[in-house]
Amino acid sequence: MDNSKILSLNGVRTYFELKRWGFMHAGYVRAVDGVSFDLARGEAVTIVGESGSGKTTLLRTILGLAKITDGEMIFGGRNLDYNNSRDLTWLRWQVGFVQQDPYGATAPFMSVHRILSEPLIVNKVPKIEREQRIREALDEVRLIPVDDFLHKYPHMLSGGQQQRLVVARALLLRPMLIVADEPVSMLDASVRVEVLELMGKIQETHNLGVIYITHDLSSVRYFSQRAFVMYAAKLVEKADVNEIVNNPQHPYTQVLLNAIPDPEPENVGKFKEIPSGEPPSLIKPPPGCRFHPRCTRKIDGLCDTEEPPEFEPRPNHFVECWLYKDGDRAA
Repeated sequence: MDNSKILSLNGVRTYFELKRWGFMHAGYVRAVDGVSFDLARGEAVTIVGESGSGKTTLLRTILGLAKITDGEMIFGGRNLDYNNSRDLTWLRWQVGFVQQDPYGATAPFMSVHRILSEPLIVNKVPKIEREQRIREALDEVRLIPVDDFLHKYPHMLSGGQQQRLVVARALLLRPMLIVADEPVSMLDASVRVEVLELMGKIQETHNLGVIYITHDLSSVRYFSQRAFVMYAAKLVEKADVNEIVNNPQHPYTQVLLNAIPDPEPENVGKFKEIPSGEPPSLIKPPPGCRFHPRCTRKIDGLCDTEEPPEFEPRPNHFVECWLYKDGDRAA
């Protein structure tokens, strides 16, 4: 793997202003609140968390679809200015996007050939090269024989084939980074692993960076090297995938792992303790650690008053939790 960084987020915040009666300021939705991480060329990371945690807004920020309120994003060595149209045009050349709903992501009145031609036409790729790229992309995602698919329409494809088409479109401009927002959540269980393995092979072949957004921790092992756990707009835990799965440190990560269905018959009657309550409002988040209202291990007078910094209880395993304030692993 080439260890050069292609993406660095430093204290990124993305807030959305709320207005009352159309003009009066009524606060902010803190959708992404102080996120920092680096991504190397050829590396795949998973961002996991429940609905409303800020995962998709973080993805939209990386795509340039939501403006950064504070902090900086450096992509390909370039400190991006979200107010500069040239920066945003260049960014969208370099980042491919795989949407959650493959049918909703494609125009039903366009053929496969037209769907794949559109981004190449917009970006003024010559016609001869367009045809070559389309055929290469379809072949790579295994929509073969290619001639059988070129003139089909989205409704003529299965769910798995539609998602392969969306992956093919993401590859057309030969990006450095692919971001995928829950790319298998709408697919049958029988094809989910197949699509994830396909994306892993493409990532390895092209030495791409990949950011995979999901709420399902059980799927992170298929091609990610690292996993980031997001809760209430913050990354509360960051580590290698095997570390996250086998040695979760943050109480919220332990909750997510505990919620994964257990296929073993002997555990059918085993009770899984899940904390009560809901994720906090991102308009007025609680003071201190944002998980403390639901945490059964909170330290009174600390977790509910002071926001935890990032600790490293194990090598290259980072967690925002006061349980590790003394440098030791919490019991």
